[in-house]
Amino acid sequence: MKSKRSTVSIHIVTFNSESCIQNCLESIFQQSYSISQIIIVDNASSDRTKEFLKKYHGEIDILYNSSNKGFAQAHNQAIRSSHSDYFLVLNPDIRLDKNYVSYLIEAMEDHPSVGSSAGMLLSQNQLGFIDSAGLVIKRSRRAFDRGQNDPSLKWSRSTEVFGVSGAAALYSRVMVEDISIFGEFFDEDFFAYKEDVDVAWRAQLMGWGAYYESKAVATHERGWKSGKRKEQPIFVRRLSYINRYKMMLKNDIIGYVFLHCFYLLSFEVLSLGYTILREPQLILAWGDLFNKFATIIKKRKQIQEKRKVSLQRVYNWFNS
Repeated sequence: MKSKRSTVSIHIVTFNSESCIQNCLESIFQQSYSISQIIIVDNASSDRTKEFLKKYHGEIDILYNSSNKGFAQAHNQAIRSSHSDYFLVLNPDIRLDKNYVSYLIEAMEDHPSVGSSAGMLLSQNQLGFIDSAGLVIKRSRRAFDRGQNDPSLKWSRSTEVFGVSGAAALYSRVMVEDISIFGEFFDEDFFAYKEDVDVAWRAQLMGWGAYYESKAVATHERGWKSGKRKEQPIFVRRLSYINRYKMMLKNDIIGYVFLHCFYLLSFEVLSLGYTILREPQLILAWGDLFNKFATIIKKRKQIQEKRKVSLQRVYNWFNS
């Protein structure tokens, strides 16, 4: 591999992660690219995660939160603790191929307008099949992992994408500083879920591309497994549900909302019916949005003022 001068720090947020963090760390230590710093932010784990992390004293930097601050705030803590050129944001249930970082750095430095990249994430539970090959977004404003559950051979071509999964994403410091709003890269109002889609949309508005590098390979266990929605706590389901609307309020443009109204209304009717009949508990999530509405609108104003590209370029990523 060609040596690069750029520095890379790796950031992991743990919360009761004792079952997977060792494999994640071992895959980091085996990287062919030199890692300048490993930062772990523990969100008040109640299992043996903190005890386990003590074994790596001197090899990793650990920040302990007294309560669960969520994915977004904890990763922002890690970013503020780092001075590297690139930040690799990892879920603790990720295992990296030894050249994962090298391939991503190479791809990003070959594409100066790209501010984020990720590799081929394979399902740890379904070997040989895709977990994520980047993010896609629909005109209904629903986002999905590209290629999920497809055979990996189908997604062997590297390409620019709308965004990348926050499970194993490399972000450039330059982009992070450019698109942060009120000092937050990940929106802390999201707590967790869809914060990576929000970042991708904001980055596109501000002229930053994202890249899928198929040569960089990792496996992902994924806590939220397809078909097991009911096993997730209602708190988690509410976050996933309402964060889509927060994202739209901040990033969307009213003209394109009208242009895509058929797709939006079709989904909203189905979503409302499902929510009322199957998961009425989700409706309480609207209280959080209303409480934060003024803050969301302030963030929207700054995002739209910082927009650098044509709307058509951004909305070309939105497909049916």
